[in-house]
Amino acid sequence: MSLSRSVARKKVMIILYQMLLYEKNDIKYSVEDIINENVKMENDYINNSVNGILERRDSMVDLANKYLGTWPFNRLGLTDQAILLIGIYELMYTDVPNKVAINEAIELSKMFSDESVSKIINAVLDNIYNKEIGNNNE
Repeated sequence: MSLSRSVARKKVMIILYQMLLYEKNDIKYSVEDIINENVKMENDYINNSVNGILERRDSMVDLANKYLGTWPFNRLGLTDQAILLIGIYELMYTDVPNKVAINEAIELSKMFSDESVSKIINAVLDNIYNKEIGNNNE
């Protein structure tokens, strides 16, 4: 039984959250172990997303900070950081349609963040979409 993309995206968020939490607390971890703890079957989307985000995290954090203004990325909650990383990754590095990437990130933020953070995530992703990518990937 395969996971829907929305469910898989939620799993990616949980995996990233766990990694961010471990890093914050200086706990060593294995990416593969965390993925395997959270996903009982092989899933290319989850593996590719987690590893792709980890490979590009620094540049994605820099990009997020460009549009976060006076509220830097590291001041966001760990869940919010994970959601924003997923949204940026899908916008910049995958063939997920831009509007789907933004909408899915907003839906995750509505489930796991408060309204003000959802607005911040929406604004950052909207700015990246309009100022970094352009409207050519509908």
